[in-house]
Amino acid sequence: MALFAVLASLNMTAAGAQEKKSFPQAKRIVSVGGTVTEILYALNAQERIIAVDATSIHPPQAREKADVGYMRALSPEGIIGQNPDLILLQEGSGPPDAISVLRASGLPVVTIASKPNAQSVSQKIRDVGAAVGLDTQASAIADRVGSQLDAAIAENANRTAAKKRVLFVLSLANGRVMVGGKDTEPAELIRMAGGINAAEQVSGYKPMTDEAIIAAKPDFVLVMETGNHRFTPEQVFELPAFKSTPAGEARALLGMDGLLLTGFGPRTPDAVRLLAAKLYGGSQ
Repeated sequence: MALFAVLASLNMTAAGAQEKKSFPQAKRIVSVGGTVTEILYALNAQERIIAVDATSIHPPQAREKADVGYMRALSPEGIIGQNPDLILLQEGSGPPDAISVLRASGLPVVTIASKPNAQSVSQKIRDVGAAVGLDTQASAIADRVGSQLDAAIAENANRTAAKKRVLFVLSLANGRVMVGGKDTEPAELIRMAGGINAAEQVSGYKPMTDEAIIAAKPDFVLVMETGNHRFTPEQVFELPAFKSTPAGEARALLGMDGLLLTGFGPRTPDAVRLLAAKLYGGSQ
């Protein structure tokens, strides 16, 4: 902890480096955030990455890089020990004390904004491109992805089939159902796919009572197919809250790759079309 304590006490002597947002010469990038890493690979900048965090699972080759831990539980010593010349942090990385240490170290640190809305997808690509000096390449990818996303959303907006109600379940710890309400990536993905977020009365990721789940009447329960967030129909639909819902009666559980579902990066148009196909099949 000595390094942590020393760096935490430093003044911001490298304020100029912190203000700078573009580092085209960076060759030793630590990428924190699965979407940031995915964008770097889309930009063909993978050879400049020396380490990634545990959420950087796409493309699979990213897992061959050194691992600096989970993005919300970072160790500054582990990152600094990689001797990076640029640290890219997806918004939400932490804990705050660790980020303060990284910024106080004098190493270049750039935070990439990550908002749960469709507009953020292209902007995130542009921001990563700008940070590594690949603005032109990033703009081309952002334009393409933006056009694809607009088309996917339009397809679902014109759908005449009755809208499906979808409840995203993040966790079931101790029988408490944690769901994704408004202002979350799953809620926005559900909207873009032509569905209705059944937890719209909740803001962010919050527990939902049994009574509220029953009243929400979800047609589908959506979960991640990742790690501790992976659930079986038995785990979900044996809970009293779900048994009498339309989803429980039909045992309608949908699973999606966690990064694809929540990442809001280059593959988001694919995520929209995939979820729409799960909800509506070939119906219009």
